[in-house]
Amino acid sequence: MQEIFLDTPRGPLAALRAGDPQGAPLLALHGWLDNAASFVPLMPQLAEFDLVALDLPGHGASAHRAPGYEYSFFDWIHDALDALDALGWPRAHLLGHSMGAAIATMLACAAPDRVDKLVAIEALGPLAGAAETAGERLRAAITARRTAAQRPRKPIDSIESAVRARLAVGDMRVDAARLIVERNLEKVAGGWRWRSDPRLVLPSHLRITDEAVVSIIAAVEAPTLLIAADPAPPYFTPEMREARAAKLRDGRCIVLPGGHHLHMEQPEVVGPIIREFLRNR
Repeated sequence: MQEIFLDTPRGPLAALRAGDPQGAPLLALHGWLDNAASFVPLMPQLAEFDLVALDLPGHGASAHRAPGYEYSFFDWIHDALDALDALGWPRAHLLGHSMGAAIATMLACAAPDRVDKLVAIEALGPLAGAAETAGERLRAAITARRTAAQRPRKPIDSIESAVRARLAVGDMRVDAARLIVERNLEKVAGGWRWRSDPRLVLPSHLRITDEAVVSIIAAVEAPTLLIAADPAPPYFTPEMREARAAKLRDGRCIVLPGGHHLHMEQPEVVGPIIREFLRNR
């Protein structure tokens, strides 16, 4: 495994690259507030592919958006396409987890000529919003940005403290949390500091409706494998999962016992499923 940096029109993107340089290209997109390290446990299982796990902008070692610019969901699609361009990959398989799976779904719809196969873990398309709440969401998002305090972050005294903070906001194994946390920290005077952009936690201005999300999923041409955890998280319920998966032109869904980060906590189970899907279908 090596760390690489990709020059893109939107700024440098960091990534972890592993596997066979002559293998089929595989771009991996992580979840919200995670980073490329979330795919490290899977890398030995996917060693036959040329796997590049991206740090999305504002995460890990990648550049933040310029001051005054947003982390718009649709911009993530361009970031992924910029990464494919920088790698010189006309086409690639996509592997996404959570927010990364939502981005990968949107990319597969928007640029079908760039995607061979899609593996989506714990999401299929983005979070939807009800039309009747659009005004309330817009007001909250604008207020949050106009009133956000620009205070420097206090240093974190130890990596262990950072791991505990990560575990407090998500149910996952300690070793999985440590992988993500260590890549998301930088050493500063007095301890450690998060590298992720504080603007990532601001509410979005708009969420498209569920009807629009379903329409996007129905337009995905790439063979798609959805891997979901049981118990399901509240934002990707079994009912939502089944309804969205049913709209795929060429897709199947596998439900495995485990948590939201099951690809990190059960790579020996999840890895072979992904490998066989990408290799044989």
